[in-house]
Amino acid sequence: MKVREMCLPSGWYPHNAQDITCMLECSAAETEKAEAVIAPHAGWFFSGALASRALAALKRDVDTVIVAGGHLPKQTRILCAEEDAIETPLGLLFFDHELRDALRQELTTAPDSSADNSVEVLLPAVRYFFPTARLVWLRLPPCASAKDAGAFIAEKAAALGRRTVFIASTDLTHYGPAYGWMPQGNGASALRWVRTVNDARFIEAVLAGDTAAVLLRAEAEHSACSAGAVLAALGFCRQLKPRVLAYTTSADVLLAAGEGETSSFVGYAAITLA
Repeated sequence: MKVREMCLPSGWYPHNAQDITCMLECSAAETEKAEAVIAPHAGWFFSGALASRALAALKRDVDTVIVAGGHLPKQTRILCAEEDAIETPLGLLFFDHELRDALRQELTTAPDSSADNSVEVLLPAVRYFFPTARLVWLRLPPCASAKDAGAFIAEKAAALGRRTVFIASTDLTHYGPAYGWMPQGNGASALRWVRTVNDARFIEAVLAGDTAAVLLRAEAEHSACSAGAVLAALGFCRQLKPRVLAYTTSADVLLAAGEGETSSFVGYAAITLA
């Protein structure tokens, strides 16, 4: 059996099972029964609470969890993990070979061998909330065809009799000198602009299910790093019934932790889609 090793160091998420359980059990009482969600993928200190809330809102009686990340340029193939299982601090997560191989027959994919946080950082929470489910690991480029891929994934899963949920992994605006993008300068007014304008416009496009606007906002306004995953989730949904569960920024998290202000920060949202 080929097992994919954990690649992210412990600063991204705890490598101790007890610490993971302590962090996630407070979200376990969520009562949503969503089929698809959007979750952030920063380190757990910054966005773990929002990611946990999104995953906890998913229905639990499923066979397979599809986690779609991104961090890809437009003109690339869909990337797909091809191992038999992946390590998590809570034990192995096994891949759904049958569904994955059925998708690979129709979608243009390539093996994903990169150490990328957009999927891996969510997997300890997937293992916690879905201890017996199988996994499909994908990363999608930010293009309109990603939405068609999501619809095909839903169709193929249904044809195989799979009960599935879909997790789209993306962070929102990356702002400040650390990211080389700061059109509103620095300080409190820039943070307010990201919260109320830039991230808000991307979220509005998602809630409307507007493919063109999602891509435009992500590319022109730097308001999502993995828009392809979001579009795939929109395509996966049979009926869009979106709801924003929570929103914050890394600046807010640091302030709440008493760390003071920062000139570089990232936006995060937890959203149910269907």
